[in-house]
Amino acid sequence: MKGYKAAVLGPIPRDHITTHRGEVIEKYGCATHTAIGMSRLLGNDGEVHLISHVRKADKPGVLEILSPYSNINTTGIRDGADQGDVIQLKFVDQNNRLEKQTGFMNPIVGEDLEDVLDADVFVCVPITDYEIPLETLKFIKANSNAPVIFDAHGPTNIVTTTGDRLIRYWIDRDLWLPYIDVLKMNLEESRCCWFEKEYKVEDLKPFHDVSEAHLDDLANHVLFKGVKSLIVTLDAGGSAVYFMKNGKVHKEIVPSVPVTDVVDTTGCGDSFAGGLGFGLLEEPENFVRAAKYANALGAQRTQGRNFDVFLDRGTTDQMLHKAYGSI
Repeated sequence: MKGYKAAVLGPIPRDHITTHRGEVIEKYGCATHTAIGMSRLLGNDGEVHLISHVRKADKPGVLEILSPYSNINTTGIRDGADQGDVIQLKFVDQNNRLEKQTGFMNPIVGEDLEDVLDADVFVCVPITDYEIPLETLKFIKANSNAPVIFDAHGPTNIVTTTGDRLIRYWIDRDLWLPYIDVLKMNLEESRCCWFEKEYKVEDLKPFHDVSEAHLDDLANHVLFKGVKSLIVTLDAGGSAVYFMKNGKVHKEIVPSVPVTDVVDTTGCGDSFAGGLGFGLLEEPENFVRAAKYANALGAQRTQGRNFDVFLDRGTTDQMLHKAYGSI
């Protein structure tokens, strides 16, 4: 394994979390989960460059959290604009939460990426629609051949003037797809990415109990628009992995990695993205293998409230062998 270089793009929000058990947690989230999970898997075999904008008040705390991980390069974490995400999360049950956002980072743009254009993979984990613009993906594709992993959590979420974080349809989806290699999302976000030509007014209502019935149609659409793989997380159901095989859309369900006790699910999606990024470094076209590493990091994330939950490559491989029999 050579010395890989991975670029992680996304916010590092200051999170105030109330768990479904009523416990209060304050920490820095999102891209920190992605970067630290990847760094633990890479060990001495690669470096993770974290690209983000933070508030001046938050930067010392962010750097302190990342300091134990010698293979995380923090030069791309900038506070010049003194803007960063601040988010309050209140879990109503293990997987569902109410969200408020009271601080907003300035978007990541091309000039922020000058030192990482030689990266072997780009992992983009926006949580709101403005953080990684379409123009930034176009800039990456114009200046790099590395695969781009993109989390649909960003373009399917907005912030209202009252600070409420709400989901939305990703109406301009097709403008983005040519610049994304691996599109990652959860089931609710997948519903935001697949919409009718026209709705009856009475049918426009919040999503409840989203089914998987639309996934095959969504996958067929995005893959023929140029995306190499669509990966949808299904909570305990694992991941639905779509990619082209012999000229046709192929689907595989990668079961989840079992865990005995769920402590905190915050950051599971961001951790999952990190696993995808790591998996594709070694085998860029093996999306099922990447999903296994993604499931492993997502499972590890649930096991505690800090970053000690992330395991090294050897221990994670043992976890995967136990869950799948092979990697």
